[in-house]
Amino acid sequence: MERSKVMQIISDETLTYSQQVLALARLAESEDSTLKRNPLWDKAIKEGKVCDLNEGYAPYRPRYILPDYDILMKKGCKFLELEPAKTLLEACNNLLIFYKHLPSITSYPVYLGNFTDLFMPWDDEVSNPQTKEILKLFLKHIDKTLCDSFVHANIGPKDSKITRLILNLTKEMQLAIPNITLLYDDDITPHDLAIASIDTMLYTSKPSFANHKMYSKEHKNNPYGIASCYNALNIGGGGYTLPRLRLYEISTEAKSLDDFMDNVLPKYVKLILENIDQRIKFIVEESSFFKSNFLVKEGFVQREKFTGMVGIVGVAECTNNLLGIKDKALGFGHNEKAEALAAKILAKIEEMVNNHKGLYCSLCDNKYQMHAQVGIDTDETDDAPGCRIPVGYEPELYKHLMIESKLHKYFPCGVGDIFKFDQTWLNSRDAILDIIKGAFNSGLRYFTAYNQDNDVVRVTGYLVKKSEIDKLTHGEQSINNCTIFGKGAKERGHALERKVYGKGTN
Repeated sequence: MERSKVMQIISDETLTYSQQVLALARLAESEDSTLKRNPLWDKAIKEGKVCDLNEGYAPYRPRYILPDYDILMKKGCKFLELEPAKTLLEACNNLLIFYKHLPSITSYPVYLGNFTDLFMPWDDEVSNPQTKEILKLFLKHIDKTLCDSFVHANIGPKDSKITRLILNLTKEMQLAIPNITLLYDDDITPHDLAIASIDTMLYTSKPSFANHKMYSKEHKNNPYGIASCYNALNIGGGGYTLPRLRLYEISTEAKSLDDFMDNVLPKYVKLILENIDQRIKFIVEESSFFKSNFLVKEGFVQREKFTGMVGIVGVAECTNNLLGIKDKALGFGHNEKAEALAAKILAKIEEMVNNHKGLYCSLCDNKYQMHAQVGIDTDETDDAPGCRIPVGYEPELYKHLMIESKLHKYFPCGVGDIFKFDQTWLNSRDAILDIIKGAFNSGLRYFTAYNQDNDVVRVTGYLVKKSEIDKLTHGEQSINNCTIFGKGAKERGHALERKVYGKGTN
């Protein structure tokens, strides 16, 4: 191992101690040679056509874990010596202890549970001033100890008094952590809860809205949760691994459109499926997680409920390149041929993924699933996340929503886009809800928005504070691990320069 890599981390004054520890651990993983890769995979990584998203070469835990928190609430946890909670204070304390012992790719929990369901037993206590104080301290503790914006909680689709209180506290406290998603179903979710969620979203960039009807149909045999950015995975399971296909870079290898569809694309899809197989086999058969971790032993997770995730990035740039379109203003998002080609490409990938028999994912129909990956801060090319329209080239809002609604069906493991509104929408929450309903009915999976003047903003899927990005820019530390990603996305991907949608103008 090169000393310079270690020294670069331990001498970086913008990293906190915890961030240095995590960086050193990731360096050790990335330098390990335990997992013997296909040389073609290594070549594709060097060429930037695939990416392992910093998972390293010795995967010793699943990337994303969604514990079944109902077991914790009803039975407690033997390993952590936690009894079932009898009060709201005990429930919050049990959860905070439990969260500290959940592994993931970030070393922080990516799923905190559905707060509406978890706190329902104490809903009648919401008028007690102590209830607000307990939940306020609970949220503060999460923000200051689980220092990563991929930490994600859900609310809904049902209503509760505590859900309303959490929304009020979210708006009041202006915290970037945790990320929050409302599981929205207009047949279940009350109108005023949706409006209250939109109000909080406009001021804090959360909660996002997930199309609960759509996800529920796909997860009819097991409840799902939204974790990390917007990853839809089985509760009691999760995602083993998430490598990604960088479609624009792959398209540069093709001699023609037919060559891309018939030869180049299939080559890389086969390669990524092989890599996923290899990583899952190692996690399950070689690492200790599924043999000894208390989450498995006590039933909080089951191996069969995990799946492999096939990440996709750069759909827009891929289609533009294959069609010879140089000007993004004339390409994907403004060109029916490009949008039709995008659907054709995604259908091809979907067919190959569905025809592949996945390993150790029997409760996911023995299949891996596609995920619209959002990019990382170190990407050298300006690839649009997933199947999004490139930043700065967004069409009018209605057209924007309709284009992406046609493509979201290919991503059962998660996809979404972000819409930036101006101040004129602050008094038009009902109009925003109508937009969400219409988009969901048209096939959109996930909707999120924020006000252009917010300090807490959504970057690609996670949240950061603009004020914290400014700290890093000036060489100061930020407690949120995602701030460095936000800085990179701002500077390289222009992620904060999205089109601003004004009411009635576009």
